[in-house]
Amino acid sequence: MLHLIWTCIIGLIAGAVAKLLMPGKDPGGWIITMILGIAGSFLGTWIGRAVGHYQEGQGAGFLMSVVGAVILLGAYHLFKKFTA
Repeated sequence: MLHLIWTCIIGLIAGAVAKLLMPGKDPGGWIITMILGIAGSFLGTWIGRAVGHYQEGQGAGFLMSVVGAVILLGAYHLFKKFTA
């Protein structure tokens, strides 16, 4: 249970850093920010494994979590720009 709480806290911090780094209006409050950070961690892990940085069973570090969250925010801004 404690692992899940730490995942949410780190996800919240990574999502908040990504929102600070990415210019523009961002969606949602703290729950969306937490989900963004957690999803960014999954994306960062996938990218890290694709380039050979992480082995099977390893997760992304904080920096790759932020990079993944920034990529997701960029995709959101691009999608929003084309649909508006």
